[in-house]
Amino acid sequence: MSMCAKALALAIWLGTAAAAFAQQPLNKETVEIGLSTDTIAITSGFRGTDLTVFGALDNADPLIQRQGRYDVVVILQGPERDFVVRRKDRFFGIWVNTESVTFQHIPASYSLASTRSLQDITTPKVFAQLGLGINNIFYEPMPDSFGSSATLREFSTELPRLKLKQKLYSQRMGDVQFLSSTLFRATLSLPANVPVGKHVARAYLFRNGEFLRESATSLNIVKAGLEFRIYRAANQHSLLYGLFAVFLAVVTGWMGRLVFRKD
Repeated sequence: MSMCAKALALAIWLGTAAAAFAQQPLNKETVEIGLSTDTIAITSGFRGTDLTVFGALDNADPLIQRQGRYDVVVILQGPERDFVVRRKDRFFGIWVNTESVTFQHIPASYSLASTRSLQDITTPKVFAQLGLGINNIFYEPMPDSFGSSATLREFSTELPRLKLKQKLYSQRMGDVQFLSSTLFRATLSLPANVPVGKHVARAYLFRNGEFLRESATSLNIVKAGLEFRIYRAANQHSLLYGLFAVFLAVVTGWMGRLVFRKD
């Protein structure tokens, strides 16, 4: 084959490959988020608050935007802790613990907000694969902490119900709102008993039911005020704290005796 024929064949092959590549859909959309604050201080007067998450879409498709087919799910997940679920039964008029299952690495708190109802965003299978939503959290039991598989299923169902009752878990549909074609805002609830520690906020971007991208940032919740200073002193200087507590008790008792003594 001559050089000209080879060059022509190569040009045809490159043109065909470029056309095929151009026809392939490219998921170039990305999502970025930021928090209204990166630290929340817990004091004795803390009664809970709302956290605002701001976000933006980059390289969004204008047609998809006009159709309103972009969806965002935002979560705020607390530090992982161990949690014990107990069953109480009544014996001779007294309620006693009969069975228990200990779950490990469980989010101490979990708040979710979304643009629409979850069933309108994508399929349950996709949410299960992403571990997204209260019912899709993996509740891992400690080895040898339960009896039968039926008991484990029962207690695994009871755990999120207890967290919802304590207001540590929540799901708010429609609380992610697009402020413009690319900017959105989410509102998440933080209860009064929110755990201290490092929390992680994540935003999940969907297009026509297809998961595209995820973005994450962190939030620190810390104790503050006089109560925190006393707590820190008790842990860091336990001996001095104990001696001071004994001294304070003696002084208080002596002063009380002086005030209330009978002449």
